[in-house]
Amino acid sequence: MDLTQIGETLQRDAVWVVFLNVLLQQLGLPVPAVPTLLLAGSLAAGGGDGGRMLAAAVIASVIADWIWYLAGRGFGYRVLTGLCRLSINPGSCVSDTEARFVKWGVWSLVVAKFVPGFSTVAPPIAGSLRMPLPGFLIAAAVGAALWAGCAIGVGWLLRAEVHAAIAAMSEHGGRVASVVGLALAVWIGWKLWQKYRFEQLAAIPSITPDELIDALASEQPPRLVDLRGPAMIATTAPIDGAVVATLDELPALATDWPRQAPVVTLCACPEDATAISAAHLLTKMGFRTARPLHGGYEAWLAMTKGGAGG
Repeated sequence: MDLTQIGETLQRDAVWVVFLNVLLQQLGLPVPAVPTLLLAGSLAAGGGDGGRMLAAAVIASVIADWIWYLAGRGFGYRVLTGLCRLSINPGSCVSDTEARFVKWGVWSLVVAKFVPGFSTVAPPIAGSLRMPLPGFLIAAAVGAALWAGCAIGVGWLLRAEVHAAIAAMSEHGGRVASVVGLALAVWIGWKLWQKYRFEQLAAIPSITPDELIDALASEQPPRLVDLRGPAMIATTAPIDGAVVATLDELPALATDWPRQAPVVTLCACPEDATAISAAHLLTKMGFRTARPLHGGYEAWLAMTKGGAGG
């Protein structure tokens, strides 16, 4: 890593480098933008340079967010589900990110850039929920300005330290690469361990669509628990007769339910993650037959063929 070359490149094309880096990151590519913003800030000759870099970062971020917003508005919940499938551990991605957005509202867009993994999924949720576009763009711009402004400002305030750190990296590039590689390996290992633990959790028996059809026609039909988030329900429809709940709400809702009655949980999430977690929770509460629907909401739609709850 040559500090002189990096400095020359950023001093010559700082605005475009910042714009492209932020745009690619906010579109979902694994190209961290904060190091570029820190270095760009450290090389700013004055407020004018810093202002142009900040404007480039905000414009790039808003463009990317707008694209994801349109995707969420056009394709609904499928966009969020698709993004979560790209995660190393997609288990609770859908429910966690949507719950965070619903809890924080418009403020989630302001703080999204500071929450790893949330900045890309927040805009499509906003689109799915039909958040007004003007308010969305304002919140996205404010959040981008705070995020990029902090990075550029810290880079400028600590410019001597940033330059010294890069010089040290140039001198000890091999050691730095080893440390970074080790940290990355530990992080990936932890995520894979979480995925393994979820796979062990997923060993709970599930109910197939055909079995559910027979159960619903029996003298003691199961209680359906719909764990889809509000974005999914808003863009499709409620399931007739189902109890709508989140994992946090479920214990209170199920307190008075008869423990011997069957319960079927379903979600619209990768690997039926939330439905499996809910079934485990109900089992711990003493329910004798709490099972997740294999295939989740998509299986329900196929089973009902656009009929009940579809």
